[in-house]
Amino acid sequence: MREFIELMRERSAVIDVDEMPGGEFDAPKMASTTNSLLFFHNLPGGRGVMNVTASRNALSLALGVDEKEMGKQVSRASCQGRVVSEGTLSMARADLSRIPAMKFFPGDAGKYLTAGIVFSRFNDVENASIHRMLILDNERVAARLVEGRHTYTLHREALAAGLELPVAVAIGVHPSITFACCTRVPKGGELPFAAELLGGEIRVHQCQNGVRVPDAEIILEGYIGRETAEEGPFVDITGTYDSVRTQPVIRFTGMHLKSGCIYHSILPGGNEHRLLMGVPYEPVIFRAVAGVTEARNVVLTTGGCGYLHAVIQIKKSTQGDGKNAIMAAFAAHTSLKHVVVVDEDIDPANPEEVEYAIATRVRGDQDIMVISGVRGSSLDPCRVGDGTNVKVGVDATMILGRENEFRRATW
Repeated sequence: MREFIELMRERSAVIDVDEMPGGEFDAPKMASTTNSLLFFHNLPGGRGVMNVTASRNALSLALGVDEKEMGKQVSRASCQGRVVSEGTLSMARADLSRIPAMKFFPGDAGKYLTAGIVFSRFNDVENASIHRMLILDNERVAARLVEGRHTYTLHREALAAGLELPVAVAIGVHPSITFACCTRVPKGGELPFAAELLGGEIRVHQCQNGVRVPDAEIILEGYIGRETAEEGPFVDITGTYDSVRTQPVIRFTGMHLKSGCIYHSILPGGNEHRLLMGVPYEPVIFRAVAGVTEARNVVLTTGGCGYLHAVIQIKKSTQGDGKNAIMAAFAAHTSLKHVVVVDEDIDPANPEEVEYAIATRVRGDQDIMVISGVRGSSLDPCRVGDGTNVKVGVDATMILGRENEFRRATW
């Protein structure tokens, strides 16, 4: 992560904050007003960064891909990178008071770890994913394990075998690793995918409990057993509070800190949160759309919370391609709520261009698909009690054979 911070500094994209924030919420408030990387040199408890990848430009720099074709380029990854083991980490006693975790909003349940990647291992199957973690005391957190996701599944398997699930939480990694761990990949594919994004190889260390972790500023080792605690309220990508749930507790048994460690914190509902939620789905949607028509680009918009709205750029071959693309996108990312499909001459990352396409290329009775009673995102305040919602697809493409009537004048 330090190398990436310096890369951002070379591009004048780092704001150094030397003074200690005066109020409890000053740091989160600052992060909400800029997309620049904020480096806090004097947080209560140490140094920290926010907004590490709070813009598509920063994320594309981290991944080494074209900003305008992230979904397309990342979709070609095969999760075949090389994972090289480099010995076992020494651990000190876990003490969460030594890191500058923060409370982000007045209504939060407490201080949260938001950029911690939970690496786990059971029956020789590895997984890595980000889970928000409410700090309970100096050695325990309540982690939100989404039902059906891989960490949740491994935890259930461990409990069924009468065991605890060994985990290690890495905070402050290269953003390519963070991105890899947010992406839907084949089982156990997170580290090979991260290696591929990093140029072909990633070096890892083994914790005392057998879990492998990459280079990180902070590593917490521990176990998830049968203990539970209430987790929440917590602000999620929509900027509204997610509900309070009973969640598993992670008990930390060890801690490894780099000298002068830099803590990474992600602002809940901020652009970094939204990009890391949404952009990893862009290659998934791209591949699905490419299976039904000629896909050019996919953008999950920050205005759509980085998760609920997609704009898909295609090259039409038949008149029905736009609607086929819509259905493929909804199938690939079931949390999508609204999808707009545009032609090659429309920039999917430019809201004004997309609105222009809707204004000039859409007939409501023919080009809008409304699908009710389907599964949507649990984070959407519009969902009803059974978890279903309404999805809308908009085919904002030109009518084949009449393109000259729609093309804009150019010089």
